[in-house]
Amino acid sequence: MSSIMPQGELVRKAAAYLAEQRAANPGKSLASLLDEAGMRFNLTPLDAAALERLFRQSCSEKP
Repeated sequence: MSSIMPQGELVRKAAAYLAEQRAANPGKSLASLLDEAGMRFNLTPLDAAALERLFRQSCSEKP
């Protein structure tokens, strides 16, 4: 039986998925990973944009 998951929980799971996939596939573009996460976790365009900003910002902060 499936349960309905709160939207915030899906975003957290998508963020964890993105972090895991970026570590496993460093050559894969962020855009393609975001597309995969968006489909997998049924993210809204607003959620996907927020994750994109978060991951682009974290990439630019790394030395």
